[in-house]
Amino acid sequence: MNHVTPPACVALALVLLAAIGCGGGGTQTLTVFADASLTGTFGSLGKTFEAAHPGVAVRFDFGGSGALAQRIVQGAPTDLFAAAGTAAMRESGAPSPRVFARDSLQIAVPKGNPAHVADLKDLTAPGVRVALCAESAPCGAGARAALAAAGVTLTSVGGERDGAKALAKVRLGEADAALVYRTDIRAAGAVDGALEAVDLPETAGAVEDYLIATVPGTECLALTREFVDLVLSSEGRKVLAAAGFTPVTG
Repeated sequence: MNHVTPPACVALALVLLAAIGCGGGGTQTLTVFADASLTGTFGSLGKTFEAAHPGVAVRFDFGGSGALAQRIVQGAPTDLFAAAGTAAMRESGAPSPRVFARDSLQIAVPKGNPAHVADLKDLTAPGVRVALCAESAPCGAGARAALAAAGVTLTSVGGERDGAKALAKVRLGEADAALVYRTDIRAAGAVDGALEAVDLPETAGAVEDYLIATVPGTECLALTREFVDLVLSSEGRKVLAAAGFTPVTG
């Protein structure tokens, strides 16, 4: 005797299978590897996503984009990758990435700009101490590209591992300026208002693209697409813009 499975049962079975494949049990876990500079924005968007998806937990792993890409290549389990820079995304092997935001360089100076820094050439004035990130960091690579494009050569007071460390030198009086990304300055300035930002039209070419892509082999394909939709939505753009990013939806 043949038994026909009711459509409702088939649908339920598919839902359960999806839940098991994306975390197991009754809770689905969406794992997102994201550049450390996205900690605040993606943390906020993760809470929004969870609120709209009962039973779904978003787990973030923040770090340097290059290191995260290497972990993906080595088989670290993740569903979605948000990287700073095309090189890291390319290395990860994640296909069809979308650019969702951009960050641009600025000069950070103490409140009142006592060294009167208005452009890159002012960084070479006698007595002006400049903090740069290490070349391996996105802010370091971007800063050196901007300086080279402007024909400016200077000696840094140190090669810091990230923008926050470079800005700390300015705040502590160990540097008169730091060449870092807009979002670094926005985050640091929000702490105590001790920093100001100087725009640099010369650095129009020193812009960092932020890309997001689903990692091959994920069992949370539908959820990754929905999270990308959130990042590209008006809510996502609002959160990114508040952090100093320039949202991109194209």
